[in-house]
Amino acid sequence: MTTTHSRARRAGIAAFVGTTIEWYDFYVYATAAALVFGPLFFPSGDPLAETAAAFATFAVAFLVRPIGGILFGHIGDKLGRRVSLVITLLLMGVATVLVGCLPTYETIGIAAPILLILLRAVQGLAVGGEWGGAVLMSVEHAPEKSKTFYGGFTQLGNPAGALLASGIFAIMSRFGEDFIMNGGWRIPFLLSIVLVGVGLWVRYRVEESPVFEQKIEGRKQSMPLAFALRTNWRPILLGIGILPISTGGYYLATTFATAYATGEPISMNAQIILDAMTIASFIEFVVTLPIAWLGDKWGRKNIMYLGLVTSVLTFVPFMLILPGRVEPLIFLFASLVRIAMSATYAPIAAILAQMFRPQARYTSIALSYGVGAAIWAGFSPWFATQLIASTGSIWSVIAMFTGMAVIAGICTRFAPQHSDEAPVTASFNARTDTTATTLP
Repeated sequence: MTTTHSRARRAGIAAFVGTTIEWYDFYVYATAAALVFGPLFFPSGDPLAETAAAFATFAVAFLVRPIGGILFGHIGDKLGRRVSLVITLLLMGVATVLVGCLPTYETIGIAAPILLILLRAVQGLAVGGEWGGAVLMSVEHAPEKSKTFYGGFTQLGNPAGALLASGIFAIMSRFGEDFIMNGGWRIPFLLSIVLVGVGLWVRYRVEESPVFEQKIEGRKQSMPLAFALRTNWRPILLGIGILPISTGGYYLATTFATAYATGEPISMNAQIILDAMTIASFIEFVVTLPIAWLGDKWGRKNIMYLGLVTSVLTFVPFMLILPGRVEPLIFLFASLVRIAMSATYAPIAAILAQMFRPQARYTSIALSYGVGAAIWAGFSPWFATQLIASTGSIWSVIAMFTGMAVIAGICTRFAPQHSDEAPVTASFNARTDTTATTLP
């Protein structure tokens, strides 16, 4: 058992480091989209239209995430989780650094937003394969009774990446808006090269997943995508339905809230909301593992239900207090909503991983998360911006958030949970996979 926990800790730490870097790259783009990409790459003279255009490029990454899930899921199911994760980390790092080198619209015209969109798509491909692989490396190394806790290491990368991204923008905001607009925004993107080097070193030191090794030993390998669509289509759909708040709600409470607070008519100082988001990210970072630990004690689904209810109860006042610009309340509710949503995010790694049998598990979880993120997260900030523009009321966004929570709760209720330690015939019944056929 000690050896098992030791391997699980190494895998968990490697998942944490890798996903921190991936999410840092992702959130640096999201923060830049909310603050600077509109006027720099989509100048129109209308701040709301510029922000909407920037958020549309933000959504591009989510649209290609399912493709990344299929591509890297195939690699991860056929060649191993570790091989796939090294490739995704390199791909994300290169794309992020290149964004930091891009000329703006003023310099090269329409080519600037086109190149930005292409690099954003590459980021989407990378993160589409990253999350599922990192989850499986941490969850599949873990003992059955500790899967939610070790899966939490993967989820810990999200607030850590957000903390780094919002933190560096918060620091730069102290040099003034002109500094950020005149090239300072490039710094967070260029710094990614250092983080990627660290991540690759950590990932090369981790053993391959024992569940993957057992799955391929003495067995023919099926085509992962074909098996996933033939056998796992129902849990894939449920997995997509579990994710509205864990993914889309998160971006409503961070990216959209930042744009809403700093845009017209609120016009809050960007430094205030960035500081609030940085502190909220740190608090989320602190509570994520304890919440994941509770998932093994109280049941991962029960933690999910608790998170969905409290997310709505904290998101509503957070949106309503922003126009008043009362700083203590902004800092308080920015943190409270992130604590609540941690309870929908910390257990999701174990919930999704155990919805699928080991065969084609990487492809299945990557498809669920990629399609779910494309639907719920990719368009949430953009759609919320359109709702505000058409209704003039933040209550339309609140209604959308509440509906997303209801969908997530229903799908969580019906999500199956497999066991990696139970006998194959008991755990994965009925099986139609070709990997069940032993080689002569």
